[in-house]
Amino acid sequence: MATEQKTAIDMLAINNIRCLAADVVQKANSGHPGMPMGMAPVAHILWTHVMNYAPHNPKWINRDRFILSNGHGCALQYILLHLAGYEMSMDDLKSFRQLNSRTPGHPESHLTPGIEVTTGPLGQGFANGVGAAMGQAHLAATYNEPNFPIIDNYTYVFCGDGCLQEGVCCEAASLAGHLGLGRLIVVYDDNRVTIDGHTDLSFSEDVPKRFQAYGWHTITVQDGDHDLDGLYNALEEAKRVTDKPTIISVKTTIGYGATKAGTEAVHGAPLGADDVKRVKTKLGFDPNQSFYVDQQVYDLYATMRARGNELESKWNDLVKAYSAAHPEKYAELMGRFNRTLPANWMDKLPRFNPSMKADATRNISGAVINALASQLPSLIGGSADLTPSNKTEIKGAKDFEKNCYKGRYLRFGVREHAMAAIGNGLAAYGGFIPYTATFLNFLEYCFPAVRLSALSQVQQIFVMTHDSIGLGEDGPTHQPIEVYSLCRATPNLRVFRPADGNETVGAYVSALEHTHGPTVIALSRQNLPHLPNSSVENTLKGAYVVSNPTDSKTPDLILIGSGSETCLAMDAVKELSEFNVRIVSMPSTSVFDQQPAHYRRSIIPPGTLTIAIEALSIFGWERYAHHCIGMNTFGTSGPYEHCYKFFGLTGPQIAATVRQFMGSMNSQLTEMGNSPYTPTSYPALPTHFDLPSNVLNQAMKPAH
Repeated sequence: MATEQKTAIDMLAINNIRCLAADVVQKANSGHPGMPMGMAPVAHILWTHVMNYAPHNPKWINRDRFILSNGHGCALQYILLHLAGYEMSMDDLKSFRQLNSRTPGHPESHLTPGIEVTTGPLGQGFANGVGAAMGQAHLAATYNEPNFPIIDNYTYVFCGDGCLQEGVCCEAASLAGHLGLGRLIVVYDDNRVTIDGHTDLSFSEDVPKRFQAYGWHTITVQDGDHDLDGLYNALEEAKRVTDKPTIISVKTTIGYGATKAGTEAVHGAPLGADDVKRVKTKLGFDPNQSFYVDQQVYDLYATMRARGNELESKWNDLVKAYSAAHPEKYAELMGRFNRTLPANWMDKLPRFNPSMKADATRNISGAVINALASQLPSLIGGSADLTPSNKTEIKGAKDFEKNCYKGRYLRFGVREHAMAAIGNGLAAYGGFIPYTATFLNFLEYCFPAVRLSALSQVQQIFVMTHDSIGLGEDGPTHQPIEVYSLCRATPNLRVFRPADGNETVGAYVSALEHTHGPTVIALSRQNLPHLPNSSVENTLKGAYVVSNPTDSKTPDLILIGSGSETCLAMDAVKELSEFNVRIVSMPSTSVFDQQPAHYRRSIIPPGTLTIAIEALSIFGWERYAHHCIGMNTFGTSGPYEHCYKFFGLTGPQIAATVRQFMGSMNSQLTEMGNSPYTPTSYPALPTHFDLPSNVLNQAMKPAH
């Protein structure tokens, strides 16, 4: 690898990193020192001899991506960022796991420059890495030209035994092998220890053989503690294998240098002050110095900063020449990374009116995807083996496959969990607006990745069809009841359940505008009529008035419909001629919550009895309605019309339930000595206030 003198400096740096890791965790009195101390050698070799990066510009497009899937070892990554010259000070290291620091307990990409993706839940980063490698392969195939390799970076992923035991990792590894992602290199920390103890307790498979079966190239480094040449040669060999991804199994000692090295005791707890001193003494450092970095180590990493500056400068020169030789491709590529939408892009989206034929919103979604794909080369996506049902195919586009990385349509196979995490990796790579699709009920398979996309402010569009008991015959195993409540409860996750064509278009417009977070669009299997007064603009407010009583400015009653139940609210009104009824469509509670209070009050006036209708769980509707006609059981199997009738969700049944509720309510008011209900006399709802508040549930009684 290098001269004996340089190897000595490398070992000095490695041991310095080990001591820093012990200090960082000890000061916080919380964290995982074992992995950083064990993986310090391979991390140092990667960051000083192999990987291309530019600390002064963490978003340099052609940088190598480094993803720490075993994110509990983030002290290692923070130390590397500090040494390499990123925006990571020694004070930041001293603030590890403290409130509002840049060094939280697991890496968070939106908080810390140099962190590519938010990791921690094991296996997620592995799948993110597959997405990043797919992104590199697609952009290289699409934009590189002879003599202009402007996209040629690698993706490096660190992972541990825990990652490899998670199902999401298995799904992602299988797909990566199928696709032959040659610029994906995974370093496996084979330290044979998990929190419970030795891996023999639960994990005895031959990992290299398993990955060979997936179609990966495999390398093993037997002495990851000392064999620096072996580590370097393994990484370089991995780079030369271009037709398949590589996993390097590095056998390390967890907590190297500690008294209890090689055991679970150093996995997730500080070493203790005395043992930290023993480690420093053993590794040749002053035991009484904390957070110390030898100047030779700083000098070594400074050469990497200079190298990074030079690499980016040469790349900028290459791109300048590329822009002159291929101006259209250059403009398109830069537009993708700058998230630039074309002028008047909304003008090419379909519009609908009540005279048009009823249609399932999943069909309309397919038309919108294709209208967007023709204008947005950054839009890329696919389905978990449900393309005909999800209606997600981009017509005329090729599939992304091993021999066609230019393809824009992704065939994920039956791998929902990896699909969503790969989408996060694509988005984090830059230049992509990914969409992923399955049935809404199976969003629960995706949800760990959905949650991370919301937390890390990553833009992804989750296209979820078959959104209620309206899917019918497949029955309760496939009918989502609680899923939408989970989505609505998740911060920074926009959620839409459109009721017709215009609302479907509006949902996509909102998703494209929500650049710092994901969006779930839940779509119907059954045909729905196009509503009066629906529009993209109204949809972007989250809720709006579909119809008002003709003879009164103040409604006696408000019916809120969501998705396919909005037209049922309209059917119910035909049976409620004795009341002045306002119908409100609420495609998105999350977007409605963001509107000014005066707008929310104008849609749902304080004191007006409000009843919501949705063929899903009633949970959460207490913010918007005094009563909800919906589900508090699982669904049932049968034609969708029969399912709706069985659960009391037809127009006449809804009308009867409304009358029953109002009669019961007035009887209770009379018994209590109060006047019967009149418009404006009912208790206000939390949604009327500028800030959320907790109120007692007002007569939230399900229909069944």
